[in-house]
Amino acid sequence: MARSYLHNDADAADAVSETVLACFEKLGTLRQPQYFRTWLVRICIRKCQDLLRERKRSVPLDELTEVGRNEPGHARVEFLALLDSLDEKYRTVLLLYYGEGFSVGEIAQAMDLKVETVKTRLKRARAGFKLAYEAE
Repeated sequence: MARSYLHNDADAADAVSETVLACFEKLGTLRQPQYFRTWLVRICIRKCQDLLRERKRSVPLDELTEVGRNEPGHARVEFLALLDSLDEKYRTVLLLYYGEGFSVGEIAQAMDLKVETVKTRLKRARAGFKLAYEAE
């Protein structure tokens, strides 16, 4: 999930290592062990957001590579570009629901939202993704 969120292997590795460290240090504060996975994802999302805030990325144009339409990675690049076109709150629920296999209830708990809010965001995220796909 960190890789999808940050779009960079090095940053994703940083976020994951910071998440593991934070979880290890705060493991005693986890009140209900059955929610460990949700707790872990919530911490990871916050670490990713922290990294994005800290680094405010800019990529030099000479580092960007052009992917040809017939190359094997093209579909993935297009998918990630469409995903990036969505607002962060919609992208996160899509990644958790489809990418990580979380239920709506687990997402609500991980993001500290109401179940109805998560359902609404999923619906809007799907619609936004569809519009972005059709526009392309």
